[in-house]
Amino acid sequence: MGARVGHRDLGRHSPELQEVTWLDGAEGPAVGACFSGRNRNEVLGEWHTVSRITEMEEPRTFQWEVVYTDDRRGGDPLAIWTYTLEAVTGGSGTRLQHGMRIGTARGPMHDFVEKHPEKEKEIIASRLDLLRNGIEATLAGVKAEAEA
Repeated sequence: MGARVGHRDLGRHSPELQEVTWLDGAEGPAVGACFSGRNRNEVLGEWHTVSRITEMEEPRTFQWEVVYTDDRRGGDPLAIWTYTLEAVTGGSGTRLQHGMRIGTARGPMHDFVEKHPEKEKEIIASRLDLLRNGIEATLAGVKAEAEA
């Protein structure tokens, strides 16, 4: 388990996350540190988020909440993203899990669904597909780099 969890070059393997900028004087990852993410995909175009790190236990866990607001210290998250590393039984390798949970905050997708209520199922299914494909691409990139 010598690999570090996700905070270096966060967007290197992500098809959506293009750039991370540390905020509020943070120079790197720490619980409570905030960063801005510049994201892009063909369906949604470009958007920016604000996130705060909520859990970091190197080399095992790295978690952040997307708060999408200038209120970086409070408020409900739009999403919770997590990387988790664990040793595989027998010492044959490391298992990396990368996941996302949708939070309770109201976000841009809510607004889009309200403008197009007749397409709600398609909008949500499309976004979930983009998220799933992005997570799979990120994991494949990390795996290829780790095995190189």
